[in-house]
Amino acid sequence: MASNSTEIAHEFFPSYPLFRVYKDGRIERVYKTRTIPPSNDPETGVQSKDTVTSPELGLSVRLFLPKITNPTVKIPLLIYIHGGAFCIGSPFSPNYHEYLTSLVNKANAIAVSIQYRKAPEHPLPIAYDDAWTSIKWVASHVNKDGPEPWLNEHADFDRVFLAGDSAGGNIAHSMTMRAKTDSLVGVKIDGLLLMNPFFMNDQRDELIEYIFPTSNGSNDPRLNPASAVNELVGLPCSRILVCVSEKDFLKDRGVAYYEAVKKSGWNGVIDLLEIPEEDHVFFLFKPTCQKAADLMIQVSSFLNQAFSLM
Repeated sequence: MASNSTEIAHEFFPSYPLFRVYKDGRIERVYKTRTIPPSNDPETGVQSKDTVTSPELGLSVRLFLPKITNPTVKIPLLIYIHGGAFCIGSPFSPNYHEYLTSLVNKANAIAVSIQYRKAPEHPLPIAYDDAWTSIKWVASHVNKDGPEPWLNEHADFDRVFLAGDSAGGNIAHSMTMRAKTDSLVGVKIDGLLLMNPFFMNDQRDELIEYIFPTSNGSNDPRLNPASAVNELVGLPCSRILVCVSEKDFLKDRGVAYYEAVKKSGWNGVIDLLEIPEEDHVFFLFKPTCQKAADLMIQVSSFLNQAFSLM
């Protein structure tokens, strides 16, 4: 009898190759995530460094600090969660490193880019729990006595923003909802920024079924917030910006999220920004194009409370 070691049990290639699972349980990651070290960017003056948030879980974050001209002034704090279908991606990858370097420079904000363990080796909801662990680590600096000097010295904990793209946008929403019941003492979540967020709809999603076997699928408010509209009224932030792209297959789900929040009666300001003729997370893959530059201006303005739609 032939060995099962070469027989494929599951294969997930939704829009790009993710991973294969063989019948003997072996996982082959088809997509390889490249990483780069932190740096001091000579063009912008933005510094970055990595630090461990949970030695037990093996979790780290990458911090980004803009050029400081007045050390007495606190600056907005952006907590960013990367995308990648909950399975790939890293805060240490070139795309995210370069994007956050540019955003931190443009917005004059300090950023914490969060790592989480990825499926399928670590099925959901582990990614949610890992993100919350690092967010609590960030919140431990609110009294200026945490382990990271950049956060102690420069972060304004009255102007905290949770943000993410694709699956990271999903996690960012879930973390904001979690802050409603598991309070971050001393932290004011000013805004939620969702960039081409992934949310479920009524369509079956075989990848989600595999990597989140304990969920209720499209009836799980973590995956599909629109399935629990009444819960959205309690979102503990004052502003939300949802960015969608015209050619993105997830566009309608981002729009549905926007409409669900409005329908909920949430007492805040939510805006929907659609970028024409662009696809999913284009700003990461085409960062020098004009539409990416325009979006960067809008996101920077959102972080500095001067938002206006293009």
